[in-house]
Order: sequence, then C-alpha cells, then structure tokens
Amino acid sequence: MAARLLLQRRSLATFALGGLALAPATVFAEEPVNKKKPIYDEFEAVPSNGPSIIDPILQAPPAAARRPQPDGEEKEIERKPRGPSPTDRLAVEIGKARLALYRLAVSAENKVNETMDSAFHLEQSFTSTIAGLAPSRESGEKLMPGTIYVLVAAMAGSIITRRSNILLRGTVPLAFGLGAGWTVLPVTMRNIADLTWQYEQRFPAVAEAHLSIRESLRRTVSFARVHSQLGVQYVDDKVSDAREAVEGWVKQGK
Repeated sequence: MAARLLLQRRSLATFALGGLALAPATVFAEEPVNKKKPIYDEFEAVPSNGPSIIDPILQAPPAAARRPQPDGEEKEIERKPRGPSPTDRLAVEIGKARLALYRLAVSAENKVNETMDSAFHLEQSFTSTIAGLAPSRESGEKLMPGTIYVLVAAMAGSIITRRSNILLRGTVPLAFGLGAGWTVLPVTMRNIADLTWQYEQRFPAVAEAHLSIRESLRRTVSFARVHSQLGVQYVDDKVSDAREAVEGWVKQGK
C-alpha cells in the first residue's frame, strides 16, 4: 500500500515537471503576436544620443592611407587631372577647320571685290579720259569732219612716200597727220598732248626725251624762220638792187 502511494506521488511529480516544460510562452494582452514575415525590411531609427550604426568596412581607411610610408614620411596621394576626351579633341579640330575655311572664304571674297573695284575704276577712268579728249561746245570744233581730214592727210603722206625708204614712209604720214590735226582740230590735239604729257611724267626718261625733242624742234623752227626771214630780206635786197640797176640803165639809155 505504501509503495503504491509512493509510485503515484512520483508519477504526479513527473507529470507536473513535463507540463511546465511543455507550457507556451508568456503572451501580453496589449500587443498581439504576428508570426508572418514582413515583405519590406524595417529600419530602426537611430537615437540621437546613441552610437551610430555604420558599416565597419566604410569606416576603415583606404589601404594606401593605412600602408606605412618609408622613412616615416607621409605622402599625400596626388590625383592626376583627367585629359580631354576624344570628343572634346575632335570638337577643337572641327572648330579650327571651320575657322580656317571661314578665313579662306573671306579672303576669296575680298579678292573678288578688289578685282571688281579695279575693273570698275579702270572702266570709269577710260570713259572719263575719252570724254575729256572731246572739245567743248564753246569751241565750236567738230570731230567728225576734222578726223576725216586728218586721215586723208596721213594717207596723202603715205602715197607720196610709197617709193621712199622706211624712215620716210613712217615719219612723213605721221607728220602730215599731226599737221592736219593741229590745223583742223587744235582743241582736241591740245587735249591729247596734255594727256600724253601726264602719262610721260610717270617715266622721267621719256619725259626728258620729249622735252629735248620739243626743244630741238623749236630751235629748228626758229632757225628756219630766221633763215627764211634772212633769205626773204636778201632776195628783197637783191631785187631792189636789180631794179635800181635796171632803172639806171633805162635812164642812161634815154
């Protein structure tokens, strides 16, 4: 009987210990237990006065900085500046090519403008020169019949010297034409002479030769004029002497 009671007590103690071991966890009534895993990670706010949670890998200094330098000297890591990219270099070359092409186009345009200006000035100078050679209306000189007379005189000189040497055939028609021009068209010939003298002044040697030839011609004409006057006077004297002699003979014969 006593043994049966002892076994019952031991079995009750065993059941009590097993119930305590298999009892559920303590549950609070204020907060329900949610055993589902959330979809997004929850980040806990870091308190301002508490230690900051930072990855120790980020806090670790770089290997180059932690590497000990020789002779105990710390060298700063110098970063080399990055050069221009191929796109930047290509853009610079394209800009230079565009500037060179623009300069070439401007130079060609300036050359064309200068050529056109010079041609226009040449045409204007030619027309003004031709218009300046014509006689004025006040002079009453007409070019058309006078020019025909000059050409006829030059042709007459050429006909006269057709059997002569080349020197006479070149100078006599020119002399006849110039003489007829100064006789028929004096104003036009004066304008032509002034224009010729302006062009001759650009070449000093030609101007000096012209002056010397003109001076020699003047001297020749003056000498010829003086000699002609002397000849006329000599002939007059001889004629007067002959007349007086004849008159004397006539008187003596009477």
